[in-house]
Amino acid sequence: MPRYRAIAILLALIALVILGKTIYLMTAKHDYWMQVADRVKRDSVYVKPNRGNILSSDGQLLASSLPEFKIYMDFVALHQAKNDSLWDAKEDSICLKLHNIFPERSTNYFILHLNEGRKKKSRHWPIWDKRIDYCTFTQIANFPVFHLPPDKSGFHWEEFDARKRSYGSLASRTIGAMFGAKDTARFGLELSYDSILRGQNGIVHRRKVRNKFLNITDTPPIDGADIVTTLDVNMQDIAERAVRNELEQINGNVGVAIVMEVKTGDIKAIVNLDKCFDGKYREIHNHAVSDLLEPGSVFKPASIMTALDDGVVDTTYHVNTGDGVWNMYGRLMKDHNWRRGGYGILTLPQTLWYSSNVGVSRIIDDHYRNNPEKFVRGLYRTGIADNLDIPLVGATPARIRMPHKNHHGQYDNWSRTTLPWMSIGYESQVPPISVLTFYNTIANNGVMMRPRFVQRIIKDGKTIMEFPPEVMRQNICKDKTLHEIQTILRQVVSIGLGKKAGSKSFEVSGKTGTAQISKGIRGYKTGGTNYLLSFAGYFPSNDPKYSCIVCIQKSGLPASGGGMSGVVFHNIAEGVMAQNLKLSVTAARDSDSVFIPDVKAGNILAADYVLSNIGIPINSDWDGSYADGNPIWGRAKDINNRKLTLYRTPLYTKSQIPDVIGMGARDAVYLIESRGVKVKLQGCGEVVRQSLPPGHKIKKGESCDLFLENK
Repeated sequence: MPRYRAIAILLALIALVILGKTIYLMTAKHDYWMQVADRVKRDSVYVKPNRGNILSSDGQLLASSLPEFKIYMDFVALHQAKNDSLWDAKEDSICLKLHNIFPERSTNYFILHLNEGRKKKSRHWPIWDKRIDYCTFTQIANFPVFHLPPDKSGFHWEEFDARKRSYGSLASRTIGAMFGAKDTARFGLELSYDSILRGQNGIVHRRKVRNKFLNITDTPPIDGADIVTTLDVNMQDIAERAVRNELEQINGNVGVAIVMEVKTGDIKAIVNLDKCFDGKYREIHNHAVSDLLEPGSVFKPASIMTALDDGVVDTTYHVNTGDGVWNMYGRLMKDHNWRRGGYGILTLPQTLWYSSNVGVSRIIDDHYRNNPEKFVRGLYRTGIADNLDIPLVGATPARIRMPHKNHHGQYDNWSRTTLPWMSIGYESQVPPISVLTFYNTIANNGVMMRPRFVQRIIKDGKTIMEFPPEVMRQNICKDKTLHEIQTILRQVVSIGLGKKAGSKSFEVSGKTGTAQISKGIRGYKTGGTNYLLSFAGYFPSNDPKYSCIVCIQKSGLPASGGGMSGVVFHNIAEGVMAQNLKLSVTAARDSDSVFIPDVKAGNILAADYVLSNIGIPINSDWDGSYADGNPIWGRAKDINNRKLTLYRTPLYTKSQIPDVIGMGARDAVYLIESRGVKVKLQGCGEVVRQSLPPGHKIKKGESCDLFLENK
């Protein structure tokens, strides 16, 4: 008992000492230890979330974040783990493997490079000076030494998020891109929907425990959501190839194409190709939504629609275009065929069929010269000047000037030549997407849809926000006017200058355009003439599914909207309609159709396997499975071109030549050579003759010639 009492007293004294020391630290030493704590913790460290994906309309991945790595060696950690001898034994192997992955650097280079870091006792020596992808990283992480934990091998890494586009350059300006080093969006949908794609940063604080920092989460990061676009990868590919091929053929400078779904306004494809200094075509600017150029003759239907809707003319109206040159207030208005004597007197529809500058400008000037405001209000009524609110940085609405009078009652932004030239697509700036929206509205029976680039936003497989199709205007003109314009646009392709945009398989409606590009104060022809060649329209005419505009900028002649942009439109329309075409196999039947394939004699077990898997009915008097081997030899018989009967045929003994007539080379050679007779083949197809007859007694060293023909 005295011994236990002594132990109890000792423990009590120790407890009192610990308690006293604790009180001392909490009071007298409080400030000192708080300063120490501040040195070993980090508060409010941001944790980046995973960026959301950009998807096509059918869910295909257009842009996503993939991990990339920079790899390093900590030679101090390697030494402290006492693995220097292991490194010495495996160094040559490691460097050889690195050379195999990075062949641009030799094995000797990696040996010298890593030894340099080892001599410097570097804790963060770069093994490779560039980022590597995940697959390459996993290969390197399995190398000798590197596969050990970081504190034993010294191998460590930094991980980065890299934005990748699954389909390369397809719609790259619309999808957008990121500044890799800054992890910030540059342009396109990446920038417009950055706050949704980015997500929200998390917050952690770090505390140092036993010489290591541990992350303690305060606020977890919220990953970005995915956006589902309206783009169709197949249509995008069709449109881009069509534009690129034409640009290369005519040596164009810029090529633009947009495909829009009529009923919804969905942008299914958008192409913007610029000719670069090396002669290659790449997406540099989003011309489709930002180019404010004078549209030229594709603007004429809007002018004629205004005149028809106001009731100042009808489709029976006639206009005299003379010899293709007309003096408009001191300036000469010319038709494209003025050197050939012009068109003379044209009906109103013919002014669009043949894209007569004189005809359209005279119609508009004759009826609106005293009230140009009425004409411009009519243009605004068509929606061509509306702000479409395109969700892409740099998108610009059309600029169509409204006449303005000063306090003296005089126009201060208008001249007598403004109206004639405005009516044919000059003195106004309209981006391609606004022109397309106008034609899409005509195709949609007057209902104007806002162009849509994004359908919905999804998170964890669930839709959290939708962007339904949006109607901007319920109608842009009277029903009678709309029907008349639809008829005229169909005739432009079937009768007029737009024939190259048409198709033999379906009707196309649209309008050609060829305009000189102004160089600002330097005019149109300074340093050579540049042209904007366009074709805008929709297809098929009787039940429009898609509208499309093609714009090509090129220098010098020849320059033809119908002959160049119209060809691209034709190729896009044919490609888009072909991918939606569903044909019945019955359409391919004719009197010569063969419904039962020709089956050669031979291994009928194999024939039965193939025929049954392609749905051809078989009658047979035997059992067996092709997968189990053991061929069954026989022939096929066709019954009324509807069924096949496969039946066995007797084989000769192993000492006799079998009958291989009607067999293919494979089965015939197998049967004969399995009996020790060498086979020589002549021709191709099925066996029609054999040099050793069936039943022939085999002699040692004999050979058999087989003659094959296609039947």
